[in-house]
Amino acid sequence: MSLRLEFVSFAQQEEANIRGLCRRFGVSPATAYKWLRRFQERGTAGLEEHSRRPLHSPSMTSDAVVAQILSAARQHPAWGARKLKHLLETQGQVMPAVSTIQAILHRNGLHIASAKGAESVGRFEQEAPNQLWQMDFKGHFETGAGRSHPLTILDDHSRFLLCLYHSANEQRQTVQTQLIRVFETYGLPERMSMDNGAPWGDTTGRFTGLELWLMRQGIRVGHSRPYHPQTQGKLERLHRSLKAELLQGRWFANATQIQHAFDGWRQSYNLERPHESLEMRTPASRYQPSTRNYCAHPAPPEYDASTAVRRVDVNGRLSFKGQTLNIGKAFIREHLGIREETEDTYSLWWYSSKIGTLNLKSLEINIGKSR
Repeated sequence: MSLRLEFVSFAQQEEANIRGLCRRFGVSPATAYKWLRRFQERGTAGLEEHSRRPLHSPSMTSDAVVAQILSAARQHPAWGARKLKHLLETQGQVMPAVSTIQAILHRNGLHIASAKGAESVGRFEQEAPNQLWQMDFKGHFETGAGRSHPLTILDDHSRFLLCLYHSANEQRQTVQTQLIRVFETYGLPERMSMDNGAPWGDTTGRFTGLELWLMRQGIRVGHSRPYHPQTQGKLERLHRSLKAELLQGRWFANATQIQHAFDGWRQSYNLERPHESLEMRTPASRYQPSTRNYCAHPAPPEYDASTAVRRVDVNGRLSFKGQTLNIGKAFIREHLGIREETEDTYSLWWYSSKIGTLNLKSLEINIGKSR
């Protein structure tokens, strides 16, 4: 159901590539146009297999309106009156003013919890989807199956939540497995931003294996400034909402229960929840999958004839002009390009990325990345 809603949301946007979306979501054009027709005729209910729920009732009474408001408020206990009004109106209901809805909530003892924190000074946003994705682990919490480390990936432009995954650890292979799933569904971003902690960063400035794996897909990797979490501000805001709306005061017995709750919250966040920062639009209404596809087996790097090529051994070292140089374990078995800059100075390259410099006279080597 979540994928159907995502598909319909993407397909209804101007200049949407229906057949491209069909390939991305693995459905036939006939099925796609059936979903679109049913959605146009019956809204969300049209996407359910055996739904008998009407979209709206022409003879709705004021008591019924109150009942709908209270039902939506209990379903989304952290939403304010403005969000509830927008949600119900998009479902075809005629709603009273925000102040009236707020009064109804208070009369019925529904005091909306707030997930708001300090607002950042200045708000920056990418111009289009997939120009930048932010990735991080939310702080872990205890469950009946041990600790859960929620992995989150967010599109900067649309706030579309591409991944909310219950992870039992914060290891590279876990992250990489989920990234492959996300890449196969939504395509590749131009850039990804994350903090400096493991597994994606290294405070020494050295490259990590996960970074190289992303760079091999043609993704530029960036990191937030140390001790400046506001660089990942949109993710920080998402994490506060996740805690307030789903995690606070709740106990999960096992991984299946956790992921089921995550999937439901992600669907609501992307497809139902109006975002004030998006002028009360939903993230899905501003997102389109990328046209860049994931490649499971990227071609090896190619260098021009003026570039010396050396292979890094199993100890993270390579030999050049009689010298053994420590490159780092992230580049084990990789072929690097070495280009002369001056008489004793060389630049080190991996694919099209400059990864460091070498001075043969002083035997000084600098391998690292700029933040």
